[in-house]
Formats: sequence, structure tokens, C-alpha cells
Amino acid sequence: MTRLHRLLHPRSIAIVGGGAFATNVVKQSLKMGFTGHIWPIHLTKPDIEGIKAFRSIADLPAAPDAAFIGVNRFATIDILRELAVRNAGGAISFAAGFLEADDPDGPRLQRELIEAAGDMPVIGPNCYGLINYADGALLWPDQHGGRRLAPGTRGAAIITQSSNIACNLTMQKRGLPLAFLMTAGNQAQTGLSEMALGLIEDERVSVLGLHIEGFDSIPGFERLAARARELQKPIVAMKVGRSEQARAATISHTASLAGSDAGSDAFLKRLGIARVHSIPAFLETLKLLHGVGPLAGNRLSSMSCSGGEASVMADAADGRAVTFPPLGETHRNRVKATLGPLVAVANPLDYHTFIWNDEPAMTATFTAMVSGGFNLNMLVLDFPRTDRCSDADWWPTVRAFEAALNANNARGAIVASMAENLPEEHADDLFARGIVPLHGIEEAIVATEAAAFVGKAWARGGCAARIPRRSIRQIPAHLTQSPRPPRPPRILRARSPHHSPIPRPPRRTQITRPRPQIRTRRCPPQPQHPRRDPSRRHRPLAPRRRPLRRAHDRESAR
Repeated sequence: MTRLHRLLHPRSIAIVGGGAFATNVVKQSLKMGFTGHIWPIHLTKPDIEGIKAFRSIADLPAAPDAAFIGVNRFATIDILRELAVRNAGGAISFAAGFLEADDPDGPRLQRELIEAAGDMPVIGPNCYGLINYADGALLWPDQHGGRRLAPGTRGAAIITQSSNIACNLTMQKRGLPLAFLMTAGNQAQTGLSEMALGLIEDERVSVLGLHIEGFDSIPGFERLAARARELQKPIVAMKVGRSEQARAATISHTASLAGSDAGSDAFLKRLGIARVHSIPAFLETLKLLHGVGPLAGNRLSSMSCSGGEASVMADAADGRAVTFPPLGETHRNRVKATLGPLVAVANPLDYHTFIWNDEPAMTATFTAMVSGGFNLNMLVLDFPRTDRCSDADWWPTVRAFEAALNANNARGAIVASMAENLPEEHADDLFARGIVPLHGIEEAIVATEAAAFVGKAWARGGCAARIPRRSIRQIPAHLTQSPRPPRPPRILRARSPHHSPIPRPPRRTQITRPRPQIRTRRCPPQPQHPRRDPSRRHRPLAPRRRPLRRAHDRESAR
């Protein structure tokens, strides 16, 4: 159990403030059906949303497990100090204007915030807070589009450093079940890696998604990756900061240092954390890993009733770390026998419309294709819009694909070429059938590549070759919490003879045992060069003629 357990799984919530944002926390907790205690705190209001309000933290009947602080940045410091004295489980600091702000008071207030909180964990400041969809506990000052996790089921946990992106993620209609959603803010006291460690310990979390603007701690992320592998919970990261503009925005937004993108990429690869670069790919990768977990390899199959879709699938995988391998002769003949002579059998497969809406025929073809032992089998299927059309003829295809997967004990996904052609209710139905719904062909290929990367990293066991810590330039030295001090910068000697050389720092020897003595043989004296040997006679060399350099020398020589 981590120190964030009470904050993440509260049985009592205190809400400080009477403005619109603090009031929304009470509204959203009631709307989600939170069964714990809700304790609003306000100096003058007798109640908020029908819930009795207390005048101060000292008046609360007990120490709250979690608190949402919705007052200004100056009053936030005093509230944190009072909560720490009451031994509260943790707090969300909503106010902005700390280290992330271009304000002279920001750094001082951030230091005072950390001092006031003491050992009590604080999320933020400048963050929206968290939503626990598993228990219905919300410390969230705005509306959201999520729904409570069904009992006995699992979902994804997402942490982002952007509250607005967090709000947008709750509005997704792609069928991704959420167990937790959390915002990190500027991570004044509690870093993103510690938040993630607290979330993956919950058994209702199946996969972890991280939107990262800046790393908080190298050792913290190393511990997170190791624990996630122990629990068999894959991690997907959307790390921003590839452009100079993104790095500048990151500093002004959360006071984090985005730094070298190459260093970030190498660091995530070493930890076995899959990286994607867009929000749609982020969501699709989370869905795939939630549904089927990491892939044991990169061999894919694709089926569609259109040659155009087969071509798009093949092009999407070009240059990626996944492949559509050609079918072996025996496998090809098995598929060919279910389709007849007019269909060219390949992978990706265009099975044409000869067997459309013929469920037994489609089941035979899909079963033969899936029998090839692929790591993931995909069926391209766009549903018609139900407000103007009927989708009745599409469900025999779904049932045939489901039967083929079950017959071969295989993993499968249905891919819609456009996100709007796979409604949320259809996505929920596919998940219930054990089929992963994927929105977008490009996003589906990115998701399979990420899942194959995680599977390969886990099969490798342990981390990859260690990346030097100095290569990850985006992590400030005071945040790494590493017992090994950073290496000093390389000092070069002066090149100009007119400048005195700068001495290099002494190198630390790594020899733990004395060097062996090497015996050398003394060679006999060698004879001198003939011109320098006085014992040998030789003709003396002619004197060297000096060049005439001056005019009077030339005149005298005439």
C-alpha cells in the first residue's frame, strides 16, 4: 500500500471553497453515487448542494481521506497546513500561480506549499484532480463524460499533466473503460511516477496511460516500470516535446523541463514503455492492451471484403515494426478452398462479397485464415450509420469472426477505417465478445506496433542496455533523487599556446587488484649509424654552401 492509498480510494472527501469549481466537486460526487462522506467547508454558507457545510477544517468530524482545495493560491498554503495537522490522507491543489507562473511570488509560494504539506501527499498545484471511476469518488471541479466502472470489471488508468486534455479524454466514444483519471499539475511535491505507482497497485486497473510533458524522477520511473512488469500491467506513454515550441509551452504550463526528445525516447525504450505521438493512437493502444494485452510477436493478419481496404492496411504497416507475412502453401490452400477460384488469396485478404451475409461461409473462411497462428487477427469492418441505414447485415460478419477466434483460441480486433463508423455501443458489444474495437487503420497499426514492443520488452526480461543518465537532459538534477551524483561537465584543454591549459579533473581508477608485473628483456646495444660511428672511416661530406642573401655578397662573388 502506497502513501497515496487514502487519497486515491477515499471514504471521506472535504471540499474547501464555495465558488463554482468547489461546488462542482460536490455535484459530481453526488452524480456518480459516491457512498462515502462529503464535507463541504465554507465560512458563511450553511450548505452546498444540500450538504451541510462546516466552517473550518478543525470542525470536521474526522480527518478526511481526501480534500479538494478550491481557494486562491495564498489561502491554499494555510489550508494545506491545517489538513496536515489533522492527518488528512491527501489534497488536490486547484489554484494556479506557483512555480509554473511567470510571477515573482511563484517560486516562494511553491516552497511554502511543500513545507506546509509536510508528509501529506499533495497533487498539483494547477490541476483538476482525479476521478475514481471504480468507486465513484470524484475530486473533480468540472463536468466529465465518463461512467462508473461496472463491478467485477477492469479499466485503464490515465494520468496527464494537462487538465483540459483530461477533460477531453473523458468525452471519448471509443469504448475504452476507465478505472481512474488523474491530473498531475506542476508536481510540486508528488511526482507523476509516484502517482502512477499508486494507481497500478489497484487490481481493477488493467493498463496505464501517461501523458508526459516532463519526467519527475529517473529512479521513480524505473521503479514504476519494474513494478508494472511484475503486475503484468503494460504502460503507454504519449511524451510531448519533440519541437522547440512544445518544450517552451511545457515550461510555461507545468514548470517541467521537456528537454531532449531523443533522450526521452531512449529512456522509455529502456524501461519497456511503449510510446505514441497522438491522442487517438494513445487511446487505441490503451484499448488493445486492455483487451488482449501485449503481443508475443509482430505477425498480423487482415481480412476485408474490399481490395481497397486490404491495400490501405498493407500500406499502413509499411515501415512499421509489424508485418503481414505471406501465407504458406498449405495455409493458402486451406483458405482458398473456402472461397473458390475467383478470389486471390493473400495477406491482407480481400475475401470479396461472394460470401457476404452468409454466416457459415464467412465462418469457414475466417477460421481458415485465423488458423495461421498470427499474433493478432484484424477484420476491417465499417458499420453504417443507424439513423439513416440498417446495420443488420453486419452482425453475421461479427459473429463469424467471433467463432473463428474462439475455434483457434486467437486474439482479434475489428478495425473501422473511420472513427465515426464504429459507435460506442458497438464498441461495448465487441469488448463483451472478446474482440477489441479499433478506430482508424493508422491508429490500429500504431497500437499493434506498441503492443508488440511491450511484448518483446517483457519477453526479454529486465531492462535493455542502460542509457547514460546524462543523455536524458530534460530531468533536473534536483528531481532525479539519484544516489549517484551527476558527472561533471567535460573540461577541454586550451588549444592556443598563448593561454594556459585548464587541468582536467582527476579520473577515478576502477582497478580493484594490482596490475601484473610484466618482465621485459633487455636488448643488446645496436650499432650506431655509420655517419655517427667514430670508429668507421668514411669520406667527409662536402661543406654545405650557404646561400648569398645580401647584395654586397653577390657583388663580391663576381
